[in-house]
Amino acid sequence: MGQEDLHKAREAKKDEFYTQLVDIENELKHYREHFRGKTVLCNCDDPRVSNFFHYFSYNFEQLGLKKLITTCYKNQERDLFSQHNSERAIWLEYNGDHNGNRVPDPEEIGINYLQGDGDFRSQECIELLKQADIVVTNPPFSLFREYVAQLVKYGKKFRNCFEL
Repeated sequence: MGQEDLHKAREAKKDEFYTQLVDIENELKHYREHFRGKTVLCNCDDPRVSNFFHYFSYNFEQLGLKKLITTCYKNQERDLFSQHNSERAIWLEYNGDHNGNRVPDPEEIGINYLQGDGDFRSQECIELLKQADIVVTNPPFSLFREYVAQLVKYGKKFRNCFEL
């Protein structure tokens, strides 16, 4: 997906954009040393389809992460075009491999229910944001300015890889 496609998605308010795993690997290899001992938050990523969650959970020990947290808007479909009609939104917490198989097994991933719909602007999602050292996610294009303003407000460092 090129920059022109990203501009079109932003203009059309198509918020369901998922970054390819190979693109994540290629970009984040330049920042590996910055993740050691850090809590990473992916606060706009459905962990069932998010390549960010996949990357960080499968590389947790190699990166030396402290914790991985992910949240998403309520969602019950395992595809990119969910209607966000699940009864409850969830947030996941992963603290690394405990059984030695170097794979993030379901029993090692803490599933927690949110009271609200998982919107990054909600107070409970802001509380998770406050725990994070680094935020890596695909924010909704239609709310990009509001999203960045929130990162600035809470003193979170970020890098805009797509120069929107």
